[in-house]
Amino acid sequence: MEYIFYIFVIAGIYAILSLSLNLTVGFTGLPVLGHAAFFCIGAYTSSILALKAGLTPWIGLIAGACTSAMSGAIIGYPSLRLKGDYLAFTTFGLGVIVYSVAKNWVTLTRGPVGLPGIPRFTIFGKEITEDFQYLFLVWIFVLTNMFLINRLVNSPFGRVLRSIREDEIASETLGKNTSKYKLSVFVASAFFAGIAGSLYAHYTTFIDPSSFTMTESITVLLMVIFGGVGNVPGSVLGAVILVVLPELLRFLGLPSSIAAPMRQMIYGLLLVILMLRRPQGIMGTYKFR
Repeated sequence: MEYIFYIFVIAGIYAILSLSLNLTVGFTGLPVLGHAAFFCIGAYTSSILALKAGLTPWIGLIAGACTSAMSGAIIGYPSLRLKGDYLAFTTFGLGVIVYSVAKNWVTLTRGPVGLPGIPRFTIFGKEITEDFQYLFLVWIFVLTNMFLINRLVNSPFGRVLRSIREDEIASETLGKNTSKYKLSVFVASAFFAGIAGSLYAHYTTFIDPSSFTMTESITVLLMVIFGGVGNVPGSVLGAVILVVLPELLRFLGLPSSIAAPMRQMIYGLLLVILMLRRPQGIMGTYKFR
């Protein structure tokens, strides 16, 4: 049972990441490829504050989310003036830069050695040590984020985001400051990704740069596309399926030398079939371009 709880905790953390990325990719149509950067910033900020400053993980979570949001504002202000492939390459570069900083700033992050002994969250002074308890905590955050993001995208602000996605020039002719809206949603997306990073760090109690490579950014993007571009429940569905499904092969009793490559093959095959038959994803209505 502990293993099952672990899988669904990780699925919940990735669901938060997928929800946050869907804000920019699905609802605004921005090709963001470096989302793991904000995941990394949130995780390291929260962990360092807990280990070196002795702050509670709850304060670390808020600080990690806010630091990620500030990083999104600093990076997004110049980057979002670009469009299309240029924006995609810029955000890809952001992911590479943050990963390199985490790996090489040894005095702060301990580099490849990582940060061990990260404390877990506490509730009423009692540390959450059981996986099933952390499962409830993570999925409360998932449901809260779903609620907040759903309210956001169905508000007048969200309707402007969708208009930018469909035709940015038309939005500008209607008097909308599209740069302001894109920066705002980029910051909001980074904020939620920072929450996911903090939850991940305090659950695993150890982080190192290998958890925040560009592969993670691509994986989260695939979750968004798989579950449904521009759909809030679809983000959660995509994350759960793509985290849980490959793990089911472990129960077939195959040797690890066969099971690991087969998981990747099935994972890739499902994505290819979905992209050919339903490019907008399982629950999506918008085709990511």
